[in-house]
Amino acid sequence: MTHRQNDGSKRRPSLSMPILRQSRTHHAEGTLTLGNLLVGLGERSFGWAIVVFSLVTILPLPPGSSLITALPVLVTTGQMILGFPHVRLPGRLARIGIDHQKLRRTLVRLRPVTRRLERNLEPRFQALFAPRHERLLGLFLFIIAFTLFLPIPFSGWFPAISLFVFGVGLIERDGIIAMLGLLAGALSVMLAVFIALSLAAGID
Repeated sequence: MTHRQNDGSKRRPSLSMPILRQSRTHHAEGTLTLGNLLVGLGERSFGWAIVVFSLVTILPLPPGSSLITALPVLVTTGQMILGFPHVRLPGRLARIGIDHQKLRRTLVRLRPVTRRLERNLEPRFQALFAPRHERLLGLFLFIIAFTLFLPIPFSGWFPAISLFVFGVGLIERDGIIAMLGLLAGALSVMLAVFIALSLAAGID
């Protein structure tokens, strides 16, 4: 059901709800995996894949887990570079299990971000998503996603959040939000490089 705000305008449905609904359903059935969650969202578009896979990299997991959880993001952005029409997640990655409670808590922690996005989302500057730009966008996103593999303390949040923001912009065809995600991603890459160089200089 669509609710209305006090000014009479329609309130945009929460972007978290489809993810939580599918997560809860598959959790109850004991089938909560990356592949099932993505298929349950009704499509294998790059937008939903980037949103879901970036969320997984933010989950509170043991150190070093990002080497596994970041793989689906790299595969997805790599397929954008290669011009795939939709996401084709390899079976082994599709079978990666997800903890429903951790996913729910992560979405709750991201509510300040998602609320701001939902208030400002609208279709605009859609030329950014033209097919001729997809490979270049994929390259930028691949570089951002690659920083998730770097063993740098506390650096994984920033590229993951930027990928999440871009994915939301892609789903809603909002070029402004997508560009904000790319800008945040560029800053996160520069931050990761700066920290890596600082650590290397400290070791020397």
